[in-house]
Amino acid sequence: MSAVAVEPLRYPCRRGRPKFTSSSKRTKAFSTNYAPVPLSIGASHYSFRPARALPIRATSVDTAAVVENLQSDDVFFKETFPLERTQKVEGKISVRLDGGKGQENWQLTVGCNIPGEWILHWGVNYVKDVGSEWDQPPAEMWPVGSIPIKDYAIETPLKKSATVVEGNVNYEVKIDICTNKDIAAINFVLKDVETGAWYQHRGRDFKVAFIDYLREDGSVVGAKKGLGVWPGTFGQLSSILLKSAGAHPEVEESSGSGDPNLAKRLEGFFEEHSIVREVRINNSVSVAVQKCPKTSKNLLHIETDLTGDIVIHWGVCKDDDKKWEIPAEPYPAETTVFKNKALRTVLKKKESVQGGWISFTLDEGYKGFVFVLKINENTWLNCMGNDFYVPLPNSSGLPAQSISGQRQEETNQAVSPDVYTDGIIKEIRNLASNISSEKSRKTKTKKAQESILQEIEKLAAEAYSIFRTSIPTFSEEAVVESEALKPAAKISSGTGSGFEILCQGFNWESQKSGRWYMELKEKIAELSSIGFTVVWLPPPTDSVSPEGYMPRDLYNLNSRYGSTDELKLLVKRFHEVGIKVLGDVVLNHRCAQYKNQNGVWNIFGGLLNWDDRAVVADDPHFQGRGNKSSGDNFHAAPNIDHSQEFVRKDLKEWLLWLRKEIGYDGWRLDFVRGFWGGYVKDYLDATEPHFAVGEYWDSLSYTYGEMDHNQDAHRQRIIDWINATSGTAGAFDVTTKGILHAALERCEYWRLSDQKGKPPGVVGWWPSRAVTFIENHDTGSTQGHWRFPGGKEMQGYAYILTHPGTPAVFYDHLFSRMRSEISALISLRNRNKIHCRSTVQITKAERDVYAAVIDKKVAVKIGPGHYEPPSGPQSWSLATEGKNYKVWEAS
Repeated sequence: MSAVAVEPLRYPCRRGRPKFTSSSKRTKAFSTNYAPVPLSIGASHYSFRPARALPIRATSVDTAAVVENLQSDDVFFKETFPLERTQKVEGKISVRLDGGKGQENWQLTVGCNIPGEWILHWGVNYVKDVGSEWDQPPAEMWPVGSIPIKDYAIETPLKKSATVVEGNVNYEVKIDICTNKDIAAINFVLKDVETGAWYQHRGRDFKVAFIDYLREDGSVVGAKKGLGVWPGTFGQLSSILLKSAGAHPEVEESSGSGDPNLAKRLEGFFEEHSIVREVRINNSVSVAVQKCPKTSKNLLHIETDLTGDIVIHWGVCKDDDKKWEIPAEPYPAETTVFKNKALRTVLKKKESVQGGWISFTLDEGYKGFVFVLKINENTWLNCMGNDFYVPLPNSSGLPAQSISGQRQEETNQAVSPDVYTDGIIKEIRNLASNISSEKSRKTKTKKAQESILQEIEKLAAEAYSIFRTSIPTFSEEAVVESEALKPAAKISSGTGSGFEILCQGFNWESQKSGRWYMELKEKIAELSSIGFTVVWLPPPTDSVSPEGYMPRDLYNLNSRYGSTDELKLLVKRFHEVGIKVLGDVVLNHRCAQYKNQNGVWNIFGGLLNWDDRAVVADDPHFQGRGNKSSGDNFHAAPNIDHSQEFVRKDLKEWLLWLRKEIGYDGWRLDFVRGFWGGYVKDYLDATEPHFAVGEYWDSLSYTYGEMDHNQDAHRQRIIDWINATSGTAGAFDVTTKGILHAALERCEYWRLSDQKGKPPGVVGWWPSRAVTFIENHDTGSTQGHWRFPGGKEMQGYAYILTHPGTPAVFYDHLFSRMRSEISALISLRNRNKIHCRSTVQITKAERDVYAAVIDKKVAVKIGPGHYEPPSGPQSWSLATEGKNYKVWEAS
């Protein structure tokens, strides 16, 4: 699919304390699209914190004595429970247009006065555009920190403003508008990164229009009288449009030279729109229990940092069924009976700090104390969907150690990964001991040893995945990922033998002939003779776009590349020469075939006739009724909700059908940033591919326009996705491609060694899962979104074809003047049995030269600087060379 380098939506956020309008005061708010977060108090993805001492300041002598007793060492039970909920707050989105002198230097400011991590997702509409309302703005309009989103928009973080209005901190972004471009409008939506919600204007994208004919759009802001009008364009309509009337005659016809709008000036304006946001609130409630040695009664104390008039709804239970009962009196003050089943008591307010507290004296004979908290008429707080339950001492007065210790152990079992990882670690140690023993080295073949190493890697991936999902967090993504705590009974790796060499068997224009399958079939013998072991074919399904990346009817395989029968024949021919075939599958999104009642395309046809439940709820364009997306949205088509069981079932059946019907050996997975890697693992476990690789794409780190040397954060994001798949798939090593760009373009070859002397890309951390490449149909071909430095492609191939990882060669490069040089490098790789786990010793990484020795068998140098392999017991012979690269073999 068309892709450009984009960075994840991670920006620093400082929280202020604005004054919010209470949500109980009714205001007219514009339409918002967001998935409400269900109320959950506590969650299964964190461990309970050890209880703190309960400092209470009370005026009552009796109460103080009780608290003092409860803080003693013989406390029977003490626990602090987290309370998590959402609360609606109201604020404003502001849109301001300010002009400079002489109708120049115009600036658009978009702000929000609710604290949070806000992103402006925006694009422009050019005068000449027909149909499309979103295009990337000119580069000179990009505010600092902006990142591209494919080729149709950019995203810019809102930053904290220095000004405070009515006590509210404002977050804003300023866009300097190019007055020398044919810009008709700016379109935008506001994204709440923390919740994933998108905020629109009257159910549509905000639109700031600069020419009159766009005022008919109901989503235009600034078009009201008194707030500003849109007389034409900046200054005069002729200043932008009429200078290019020859290029856009339709504009001149529609406006007309006599149109009075030509004389109007663009006016500034300021508008505010109400916004309602759900914010996550975290509090806690602490409970302590002790048996009074003098009266043999149970003393129970509860305190919380919740504010307001908090009511505890409580009772006791006599046995394990936890049935609520009303205990005998006395009760605390301000206690009422509720339907003869429970009691309600208003918590006392603390004096010097916020929160409330209450103490109870309970007779013996009760097994437990149960309660929930009521903070208002509509909100009740409980413990992970259940009533809070506090065990009470029995008549034998068991020591606190036994009960509390048992409870803590049970809690740890619920959330700790140890119960799963201990077995895995033990198995890894056994395998490592086995392969490292002298007996093993003598008796096991190299292939058997490599098989053991691969098994160790898979086990390590599973253990690391469990570790990652067990980290305490309150994010919704972590709740989903916590499902991975259960270890899979079977780990199905899609990482091949380790000796794969991949060829991308198409480019962006391949669909135009209508018979690409037949054309590629004629090159099979040639690809085999060069030494490729895997070929990646284009998306096979019926698609709205001819290239195949906007799939529609998944079971219809008659595409612009050829017919179903031609595809089957092509795969069969590849298999006859021993080449595996990857199918390019687009699982992130799917184009609908029908509109819903609102005229939105989100109803699907064909065998998989899903409705809008299959579409994620947090994409503002397609009105999905599914859950929130587990990744980044692709806005050109409905994003599929993989959390739906029926969706996963249908997709697994479809992938299995492709394996059986077409004969695919594995998958190239498109836009995997859009959905959680755990779903990928599910699909790969079901289909057991020989090889699978995901397109996880985002931008590298830059400071003031210059690439950072340390790209650990970038490659870590790719590693995290691979780990989410439990290591069952590899990923394209975008990090390595980006670093090669900078090193070769700027003659900064020192970039090719990280701070620990290892390759700086994914290949330096997890080489067996790194699919290295320098170009593909998105970055090169006729799209050219991120083209490799011209004339230096062979240096890039000298690097990836001699280094570990699984190298991928682009079709356009193979069938060009580079063919013989690429073939020589592939032959050298196969001859020396370099594989995805080969070792690298970097011997030089300087300004003008990089050199390394791989498996002590191959030495490579790229860059204009000088390098010769080290002399010693090994002798080296030059195997192949080209402009600014050389490769030697040990003889």
